[in-house]
Amino acid sequence: MSQPCVLLGVTGSIAAYKSAIIASALMKKGVDVVAVMTASATEFLGPVTLASMTHNPVYTGMFAPAENLTPTHISLRDRADLVCVAPATANCMAKYAGGIADDLLTSTLISVTVPVIFAPAMNSVMWRHPATQANLKTLEERGVTFIGPESGRLVCEDDDIGRLADPEKIVAACLEKLGIS
Repeated sequence: MSQPCVLLGVTGSIAAYKSAIIASALMKKGVDVVAVMTASATEFLGPVTLASMTHNPVYTGMFAPAENLTPTHISLRDRADLVCVAPATANCMAKYAGGIADDLLTSTLISVTVPVIFAPAMNSVMWRHPATQANLKTLEERGVTFIGPESGRLVCEDDDIGRLADPEKIVAACLEKLGIS
């Protein structure tokens, strides 16, 4: 049996560093992890960190070298058994809900037919905004699983909802979707 593959989408949030913890924990369970980072995510976490953790190239742009002349988002789609976006920003949620595919992560998201997990991380005001809540509802209706966000100390120093869920909870949800105990 081949090793299951999780595409780990990383978006521009201060919580991006926790994606390395998620990647490491998944790899310890025998999961192949391939990271796709938005341009904003690379401002918070260097791609070399995730490449070192996953032993795979990290994809950061639409026009990365394609595998076997297949467009990158299609080759990633074909490799994935699950997509987990952690952290998922309000921007990424809005793009996915609206079908906007203007970067590698969103292009890959709208091309996959495998389960998708979003682990949101953002300011509490952004989380509660009616647009974000409408996008949450739309994505849930389309079958996206949400893990969090959780309450706690935010980067803005508020103690409120918006923190990325504990990496262990995100990993557990991924393993459950993959049928790994």
